[in-house]
Amino acid sequence: MQNKTLVVIGGGAAGFFCAVNAARLAPSLTVLLLEKSNKLLAKVRISGGGRCNVTHACFDVNTLVKKYPRGEKFLKKAYYKFSPVNTIQWFNERGVGIKQEADGRMFPDTDDSASIIDCLVHEARQYGVKILLNQGVQELQRVQDRWQVKTGTESFEADFVCVACGGFPKSEMFAWLGKLGHSFSAPVPSLFTFNLPGQAINSLMGVVVPDAQVRIIGSKLSERGPVLVTHWGLSGPAILRLSAWGARELATANWNFEISVNWLPAYNENSLREFLQQVRFEKAAQKMVNRNPFGLAQRFWEFLLEQSGIPPDTRWSDMPAKAQNLLARNCCSAIFPVKGKTTFKEEFVTAGGISLSEIAPDTMQSKVVPALFFAGEIMDVDGITGGFNFQHAWTSGFLAASEISRLATMPA
Repeated sequence: MQNKTLVVIGGGAAGFFCAVNAARLAPSLTVLLLEKSNKLLAKVRISGGGRCNVTHACFDVNTLVKKYPRGEKFLKKAYYKFSPVNTIQWFNERGVGIKQEADGRMFPDTDDSASIIDCLVHEARQYGVKILLNQGVQELQRVQDRWQVKTGTESFEADFVCVACGGFPKSEMFAWLGKLGHSFSAPVPSLFTFNLPGQAINSLMGVVVPDAQVRIIGSKLSERGPVLVTHWGLSGPAILRLSAWGARELATANWNFEISVNWLPAYNENSLREFLQQVRFEKAAQKMVNRNPFGLAQRFWEFLLEQSGIPPDTRWSDMPAKAQNLLARNCCSAIFPVKGKTTFKEEFVTAGGISLSEIAPDTMQSKVVPALFFAGEIMDVDGITGGFNFQHAWTSGFLAASEISRLATMPA
């Protein structure tokens, strides 16, 4: 039986995982990995502040797929075959321990993304994966039951191709895949922070409100969680999740919209006014600035008082009713105009990609062209922040590798 060849396009998490697993599962298979840049696993290296958020401790598939604004139904079948449990086990078997943090995110025990990169590179060496850098694929052709893969400088022949080149920011970059008969959803940014130019709150850069409810006015989009104030606006998990769920809607609005923020989601305006009235009696003689009853950062509490027209030396008993109402509103329904976005560098993700109806969810094989596979962000799948996008990369890469290895070792 003649040895078969697999070309993997893309040296990121999904492409690498496909390449090393295909080479391991089918030792007779020749595996070439083509990377357009001069760096491998770039996102893995910077993810999670250089620690690599490998996956998430969400072990129920029905719950897990709810973390994906696009791809939920498609992923359900895939995750029953290769889930976060399998990811943890795969790395454990290769000497990389994976630990869980309080918020469910999972990192290597070393807190260093190099542990993941070294493991994958070692696997590639062990199973003879040939890695070629600076090889950006420009054309893919099916010629007499084989693939011709053309880069700017070379041409390769293959029996199987796995496209794992990450998300494309522009529609025209899908042209070479469109020529094969595949369709795609136009790409838009996901996982970005909100710009609030000229807003007073930006002076509080670095302040974290651990639990806030953020709602996009005029939509059903709402998220609760930590919010970080930056020098350009708002970031943090609640904002990033909102940007993911609203990726298409917010792109249509050209990233100009309004948000309402409840900095104290245990209250609404009415219940907070009642609570403030109670505090007025209990802390009557104390200065408001010194007695923050909500556990908010002191700088943030002082900001809320200032925005409500309450001087720093005001005693609780002297707070005017009008100021009390304004404080309740600023705490529970603060309105901010968002004008633009800023890429969240570590977690940059594109919403959009190859249409999922054209891909088999249990094998990642194209339904349009034979012997063509997809893995990772090139597909119309994206998750919220927290390790979910990496889990999709591992799963799709592994399933593609499993099917390719099966086909490569079938009798002629």
